[in-house]
Amino acid sequence: MAPQLGPDELLHVFSFLRAQDLLCVAQVNKVWNEISQTKELWRHLCVSRWSSCKASRMVLGTQTWKQYYLCRSELEFRVASGRPGKDFICKAIAGHTGYIERLAYISTNEYRFDGGEKSVICTVSSDCTVRAWDLHEGTEIWSSPRQPVPLKNLVTYPQLKLVVTIDTKGLIKMWKAETGWELASFCLPTSSSAMEPCDHPEGLFLLAACVNGILYILRVPQLQVVSTVTVFSNTFASLLCSPDQQWVFASAQDSDVCPKVFYTQSLLCPSEDEPPVSTTLPLWMCSQACWAPDEAARLIVVHKNEDEDDMQLVVTTFELRSKKSSRDRVDILVQQVASFLPDTLMSPHLMQGYGSQVILLTSGLELMLFTIHGLQLVAFQDHQKPITSMRVDLDRVITSSMDLSLRVYVWNKKNKFPVLKSCYHLLGGSHKWASGFTHVESDSTNIVGVEARSNGTSILRSYCFRIQRG
Repeated sequence: MAPQLGPDELLHVFSFLRAQDLLCVAQVNKVWNEISQTKELWRHLCVSRWSSCKASRMVLGTQTWKQYYLCRSELEFRVASGRPGKDFICKAIAGHTGYIERLAYISTNEYRFDGGEKSVICTVSSDCTVRAWDLHEGTEIWSSPRQPVPLKNLVTYPQLKLVVTIDTKGLIKMWKAETGWELASFCLPTSSSAMEPCDHPEGLFLLAACVNGILYILRVPQLQVVSTVTVFSNTFASLLCSPDQQWVFASAQDSDVCPKVFYTQSLLCPSEDEPPVSTTLPLWMCSQACWAPDEAARLIVVHKNEDEDDMQLVVTTFELRSKKSSRDRVDILVQQVASFLPDTLMSPHLMQGYGSQVILLTSGLELMLFTIHGLQLVAFQDHQKPITSMRVDLDRVITSSMDLSLRVYVWNKKNKFPVLKSCYHLLGGSHKWASGFTHVESDSTNIVGVEARSNGTSILRSYCFRIQRG
């Protein structure tokens, strides 16, 4: 039968094969081998397995789709296995003389296996410096001059290689991520409670919330004021931009002040005659919020039930959309789509969304997965001390704890709802010198935790996963 099939017919037949079958047919003869290497076959396998491969801006570098598929598959196996020395190398990276308050990647979270991949992270510390680190090499790239007061927060713009920091008095500075050069600065009238980057069709912006309740919108990289708006009266806690960047959620944490949602366009292009378009959500004592990453504007909020005597926590999900009204005015339409009361959720807690239907919640030692309608999918108690932070991405979840360990989970997406598989611990240093992990972040090839030391400093502990290139 095989001699009767031409290249086009063979290509069609091969399009139904799995990766391991394509590798087998490549050994039949020269013609089958050549057709099994076809770019479209391996691109189809990549897109079918990893949704991120559909992105138009995906960078392959010098690798082929076949090389990409095989390398990423091997990397996933190594991340799921977590064998020290075989699958990853652990590096302790020191330099700060104070506690690390925040960290963020400046390198893009791309899967590249052509030698061009990098993992670069920036940190701010109570020692009044911002620093950049090469996690693969385990070295410091640069450190800023010592600032007048401690730095408390940072955000990054990987596409422009920019880092923005803010200190405890509200001074915002823009830094060039590759060199550490200071590019611009702007001083808020008070200290800040939150910063949020905004990548909008109108351009790149920075949203900065003052503790006096005023929201500043600054253009990046100049840090020029675009608009200001009074959101609350002498209180502000958090800011969150929606995945489509069309909405901004603002809240006053654990306060009886109801949270608000702004239409982003009205903040970036303010009108002299009209205030920014916003709506108030009828929620009381909000403590956490997140957006469902696979939906344009699905907002999930943890709050207290005002009608209940025991003040039980409630998780409520909303859908937002805009509607043009008369005179080109935009109205915000809010629909509640789900709400439930988790039995075991107690403050303090963390929350992240996954996909469009799944919520991850932490409470004390426990990590729980729910659907937005309250169906509990799974619960874990893998830590000996409270969970301090949580990193959620398409392939895995990592939690950090004061028990001086990071716990790695991987997603099982074969069921109706994705669930987690608990895999292994990544251990920190000696309990004699360290008190626990306070933060965790990750990219395609690295997991990095902030390890607090008993002498009042922090170090980075990097776990670098590498594949064997042939």
